[in-house]
Amino acid sequence: MIDAGSLIECSATENALETYLELFTRLSNQPVFDLPSAAKKKSLLPILDVLENFHRIHCPEYRYILEGRKPCKNTLESLTKHLNHYAYLAVRLFKTLDLKSIGQSEVFRTLQSSGTTGQVTAKIALDKATSQRQSRALVHIMQQILGKQRLPMLIIDSADIMRNNSKFNARVAGIQGMAFFGRNHTYALDENMKLNWDVIESFCDKYRGQKVLIFGFTFMIWQYLVKALREQSQTIELPKAVLIHSGGWKKLESEKVDNQTFKHVLNSVTSIDKVHNFYGMAEQVGSVFVECSEGHLHAPSYADILVRDPYTLEPVPFGKAGLIQVLSCIPTSYPGHSILTEDMGIIHGEDDCPCGWSGKYFSVQGRLPKAEVRGCSDTQVLAGNGVT
Repeated sequence: MIDAGSLIECSATENALETYLELFTRLSNQPVFDLPSAAKKKSLLPILDVLENFHRIHCPEYRYILEGRKPCKNTLESLTKHLNHYAYLAVRLFKTLDLKSIGQSEVFRTLQSSGTTGQVTAKIALDKATSQRQSRALVHIMQQILGKQRLPMLIIDSADIMRNNSKFNARVAGIQGMAFFGRNHTYALDENMKLNWDVIESFCDKYRGQKVLIFGFTFMIWQYLVKALREQSQTIELPKAVLIHSGGWKKLESEKVDNQTFKHVLNSVTSIDKVHNFYGMAEQVGSVFVECSEGHLHAPSYADILVRDPYTLEPVPFGKAGLIQVLSCIPTSYPGHSILTEDMGIIHGEDDCPCGWSGKYFSVQGRLPKAEVRGCSDTQVLAGNGVT
C-alpha cells in the first residue's frame, strides 16, 4: 500500500515537472543572446527555483548537502544578487558522489567527463528528457553563429573515436552534438592521429569557395592540425570556414598559447578568420557560453554565471577575477543546475558588449591552482559555501 506521504510527494513531483516544462518552453521561445538582464531574470529565476526544490526532493545526497548550507549574503545588486540565493555544488563532487535525481531504470545515457589517464572522472546521469533539452538548447545557441542550414563539416579528430562504444565521454559528446550542424562529415585525422592528406585535400577541393564548418577540441586543433601543418611547411585554404572549438586550454599553457596566438597562427596556415571558442563542461552539457565577434564569452538565455572570491566565496563585482559559478535551467536528471567550477574568470559587463549581444560577457583565465581553500568547514564546502 502506498502511504499518504508518498502520494503527496508524487503529486508534488508531477506538478513541479509540469511547471518546469511550461517555464522552460516559454524561455526556449526567447532570443538566445538578445534578452536584457531584467527580462532574463524574470524568465530564468523561476526555473531555478523549481529545479532546486525538485532536486532537493529527488536526490538524497543533494538534500543532505543543502541541509548543511549556511545562509548566503546578498552583497551585490541586480541579477547577481538573486542568483546568489541558489546553492551550488563544487564540480568535483560529481567525481565522488552518484548525484542523480532519477531512478537507475530511467538513466538513458551516462556521460563521462574527460580526464587524463588514471584520473577519476565525473559520471553524469541523463534521462531522455534532459538529453533532448540539451540538444535543443545547443541547436538554439549555435544557430546564432552558424545559421539554420547544415554546412559541410570537417572534424579535427579520428573516426575511430566514434567506433569505440566502450564509453561515452565529453569528446564523443562534443562531436555528436556539433555533428547536427554539419553534413558530409569528414574526419581530418587517421587512426594514428596524423593528418589524412587525401581526405583533407578532397574536402578543400569539393567545397572551395563555400561556407564550411570545422569543429574540434582546442588542444587537438593546435597539436594535430596547426602544429602539424607548420612542421610540414604546409597550408590549406579554407577562407570561408567557421571554426568552433573548446577545451584543452590548460594543455596549451606550457606552450604560451593564448586565444589571440591561437587565432593568429591558425589563420596563417588555414586562412580561417572566423573562429568561435566556447566554454562548457560535461556537468552542464547544452548550456554553452559562446565567444562573440569581440572575443568575449557570453551567457545565453538558458544559463548565467557568477564569479566568486576563491577565499571568501562571496560574489565579486564585474572586472574582478574569481571562481566561475555556472547556472543552467536544463538538467532535471541530476542536480547540475548550479555548479562552482575550478576555473578562474572575469565578468567584463552585462548588456553592453560591443558585439551587440545582451547578457553577461566574460573571459576564462585558467584553472585554479591545486591549493586548499581556507575558512570553510567540510559541511559548508559541500553545501555551496566553499570548494573542496
